[in-house]
Amino acid sequence: MAKVLTARAVEAAKGGDTRREIPDGGLPGLYLVVQPSGVKSWAVRYRHDGKPRKFTVGGYPLLSLAEARARAGEALRQAAEGTDPGETAKVAREQARMATEPDKDTWEAVVDRFIRQYAMPRNRSWREAERVLAKDVTPHWRGRPITNIAKRDVVALTDALAEAGKPALANRVLQHIKRVMSWCVEKDLIQDSPARTVKAPAPLRTRDRVLTDDEIGLFWRAAERMGAPWEAPLKLLLLTGQRRSEVVEMEWRELEDLDGPAPTWIIAARRAKNGVEHGVPLVPAAAALVRQAPRIERCPFVFTTTGNSPLSGLSKSKARLDAFILDELRATDPEAEPPPPWTLHDLRRTFASGAAALGVRLEVIERCLNHVSGSFRGIVSVYQRHEFGAEKRAALEAWAAHVARVVEGRDETNVVALAEAR
Repeated sequence: MAKVLTARAVEAAKGGDTRREIPDGGLPGLYLVVQPSGVKSWAVRYRHDGKPRKFTVGGYPLLSLAEARARAGEALRQAAEGTDPGETAKVAREQARMATEPDKDTWEAVVDRFIRQYAMPRNRSWREAERVLAKDVTPHWRGRPITNIAKRDVVALTDALAEAGKPALANRVLQHIKRVMSWCVEKDLIQDSPARTVKAPAPLRTRDRVLTDDEIGLFWRAAERMGAPWEAPLKLLLLTGQRRSEVVEMEWRELEDLDGPAPTWIIAARRAKNGVEHGVPLVPAAAALVRQAPRIERCPFVFTTTGNSPLSGLSKSKARLDAFILDELRATDPEAEPPPPWTLHDLRRTFASGAAALGVRLEVIERCLNHVSGSFRGIVSVYQRHEFGAEKRAALEAWAAHVARVVEGRDETNVVALAEAR
């Protein structure tokens, strides 16, 4: 017989390997559903027209045990009278939606449709667009009909960001607003885009930040001080030249011959920014970093802190990394100033610039970076089927050897040994 649930038992219920349904002996038919992630909700099981059905009455802790029993009791009463409570709730939700239909073209509603109908199917970076719009635009325009947003509103919003010392963000916000408004014109929601003639609030600059050899040494030592789980992915960004999302979301199944003579990391087309499958030769130092990552049963990701999702928070860890770099500088010069600002993406540019300085041909560098522009743009990309496997491995080995030379004068053998020992 099922035990009577208590508020303390509900609060103490934890997620496990599988989804669980815990029956409530105090109200037969009511269940506490606990997901492996620990998220909890309330569900009612009943029969309608002779068929078993389930109805989710709400989530916990938004709905307490007492409130869940009250709602479940009402649902079971409806079921006993021949009414399907799940269908009743569905109709109520639809009526509520219809009641707000006159406001369906508010800014936030339009953005939601833009993300679902346009950005998601066409742009792999749609999450970034969704994040910027939700964080930096919607709080200012929430509830406003799209037809009531004027050019002066766009100018005021982007100028305020620029004046707050965020010129790059101001430019990105304007770009996202322009895309949304242009889509609205295509959908005949507005006659003309209020952002069409708005100029960028800050000068547009192509980033050209490249870490110097001294900064590479500082970065490497600072990454070592970061420790797990940050050290390996940070170093791999520099050694491989790959994108941050590709590195932190690396999966074990993407690794071939990891313990053999020619380890290779195959980035699937679904994960590559340009949608093209990409093979990355792993030089000894890079392979050593991957091998040191602990394997977690049933977890596909190489780098993780949860055991069921890829590593996150790398951007936030950048502040700690910068602090360690400054510590390294001031160990020899107490008055040293921090290096010029740089981003994790600059490591990719550092690899490209450094490889070029080592004499690696441009087309090989582009293959290492999985670029389909430049010397592989247009018809050349259609007919060029040479994967440059040997050339890419040679380029990455030359780059790893250079990194090893600038890291406190160590040679690559010592760098690999250090990685294996950590």
